[in-house]
Amino acid sequence: MVWTAESDMKDMTGKVCVVTGANAGLGKEIATQLAKKGGTVIMACRNLNKAKEAEADISKDAPQAKVEVMQLDVASLESVANFTAAFSAKYDRLDVLVNNAGIMAIYPRQETPDGFEMQLGINYLGAWALTGRLLDMLIKTEGSRVVNQSSFAAFNATVFLDDLQMSNKDGRSKYGKFLGRWAAYGQSKLAQICHMTELSRRLAAAGHAHPKCFSAHPGYVYTNLQATAGNQAGALLAGTFFKIADSTIGQKVDMGALPVLYAISEESLQGGELIGPDGLLSTAGYPAVVTVPSQALDDDTNAKLWEASEQLTKVTYDFGKRGDGSVSGA
Repeated sequence: MVWTAESDMKDMTGKVCVVTGANAGLGKEIATQLAKKGGTVIMACRNLNKAKEAEADISKDAPQAKVEVMQLDVASLESVANFTAAFSAKYDRLDVLVNNAGIMAIYPRQETPDGFEMQLGINYLGAWALTGRLLDMLIKTEGSRVVNQSSFAAFNATVFLDDLQMSNKDGRSKYGKFLGRWAAYGQSKLAQICHMTELSRRLAAAGHAHPKCFSAHPGYVYTNLQATAGNQAGALLAGTFFKIADSTIGQKVDMGALPVLYAISEESLQGGELIGPDGLLSTAGYPAVVTVPSQALDDDTNAKLWEASEQLTKVTYDFGKRGDGSVSGA
């Protein structure tokens, strides 16, 4: 089915949308389309200079756009707390949260300021903490949605519940220079899907109709993430693969952004679905519901990952009371 942002995306007038990592690539395209549809878009970014440049570009594409840049480094739990405090002081609703910021296959193994393996910390735990701190506002905003930007790398990944930090799997140890960092990347992206699956279940159990929670993956899109991963130490093979893939199966960023935009907009979705391209091996095509990786449907995995995430981030999700104080759509 052909689904495009221009023709099929719903009007976002009056909706407040937070997009992390919105200064480039998929995040910038998602922010642009939300702004074009009338949404108030908060570009939550680490690099404010690049974010301001992206904001100027968006304003050219959508002169009437309501766009604001706010500081957020999802690698830092302190920055997450500061952002949510600043956001909550200014806004009383949150219609859309897109956890898009991410890094890919860095080498050698690095850690965030909080001591987390870098990919787990940025791609998953930062998004976990941000969502948890904004959950009360999301619950109170009628029709709200959360989307985690995952990857098709999740399909062949494992969540290592015995060693989430990959502390014994970096460098030349168990996985070696190439596979170790990709195992860490895949784990972080699979964890994002587990997050949305389990959050959907817990919200329903608490009697909340919103937010609806989704995962999305863009298929194969050549962005700055692939460029960075291909330039890492020992990444000659990966760099060569990316160059070949980019010229053969690679999609443009506007197509890669469609799964997230579909998850934000499509009314038929129930919550918990994974959205990806409908083409061969889900590498390219128009957005559709695709199969969730089996580990993300495993109740035991999701429960243990949830508990570990609470312990690591010190963020506990408060589901409040049923039907507590909703803010209706604008």
